Amino acid sequence: MASGLSLPVAKPALVASRFARYRNTLVISLVALLVLPLVFFLLKPAAVPDLAHGNLAGAKALSAGWAKGQMIVLIRHVERCDHSNAACLNVPDGITDRARDVAVGVGAQFEHLGLDKADIYHSPLTRAVQTAGYMFSKAGSGEDWLINCKRSMLRDALAHKVAGRNLVLVTHSECMAALEKALKLPSSTLGYGASLFVSTDTLDGHPKMLGFIEASDWRSVAFNRP
Repeated sequence: MASGLSLPVAKPALVASRFARYRNTLVISLVALLVLPLVFFLLKPAAVPDLAHGNLAGAKALSAGWAKGQMIVLIRHVERCDHSNAACLNVPDGITDRARDVAVGVGAQFEHLGLDKADIYHSPLTRAVQTAGYMFSKAGSGEDWLINCKRSMLRDALAHKVAGRNLVLVTHSECMAALEKALKLPSSTLGYGASLFVSTDTLDGHPKMLGFIEASDWRSVAFNRP
């Protein structure tokens, strides 16, 4: 005997409506998964440019800015002895003996750029004093603001920048990171003896990061040299 009960049959239009709603939700979710990473990538601050390895535009901008005395450069001290197994130059808080040649080599590259329009300062810590001495034949007591730099690196650098003269600062990795942070750039991992260049020749008057050169990469910078 047939039962008097029967299951309701969904109307085709209702089924189609529900399917369309789920389909639209799925499409939106997939689009979000694809678009959001792209948006985050586009909004992410650009990495600091490498001025070496054939970067023609970067080398040209550096040469032009340097010739006009419009550059600020932070140079990390060379290899520190208390963080190395290499022999010390003399004292443990100074540089290694093998790092002398690195400092002299980087200094020679700045000689090629020209130091007649450059003011040179260095941190008072031994490793920075020794680095500056071998790079630029400059010693002295040093500048405290080049070690106490985390909150004021950019401000202090601009305060010491003289119009028409390049500013050369022998300092530390944390000061370089502080400068990048002040310019709203991601922090770079720069090696011993690396140089970080900032241009003060900008249309809006705000300093602009030009890029970096590692100590071992100067020969690959595309300068027009005789």
